[in-house]
Amino acid sequence: MERVLSGPGLHNIFRALQGMGGQPADTAIDALLASDDPAATISRAALSYSHPIAVQALDTFVRLYGAEAGNLALKMMATGGVFIGGGIAPRIIDKMTGKPFMEAFLAKGRMRPLMEAMPVKVILNDKAALFGAARFAATS
Repeated sequence: MERVLSGPGLHNIFRALQGMGGQPADTAIDALLASDDPAATISRAALSYSHPIAVQALDTFVRLYGAEAGNLALKMMATGGVFIGGGIAPRIIDKMTGKPFMEAFLAKGRMRPLMEAMPVKVILNDKAALFGAARFAATS
């Protein structure tokens, strides 16, 4: 999943969609992708609706993220909740808390009622892992 649900993964999705679209290359976004962080560039273009393939790539990324988060939550029986961290999720918080993510998360057939009972939260504090490690060290 790391090849898909990561910054480079978002770029991979974008490139795949770009190749399938049969549209001429967009030199403006290609230049930005070459000079900047590709995932950030794609996210900005998608969130501002300034590039249709970027919108499609981010929507695909979010649906896949929701589906995989749901798979893991079900495997782990995460009835206490699912907490999503990382660099991308806080930057696309509206997408991560929106309908496409949640529908993909919940789409587990007869297990949907169980999934609906699992809270899903995006971790916004970039120091959360450090605080958790410090607490663990202090209590161990």
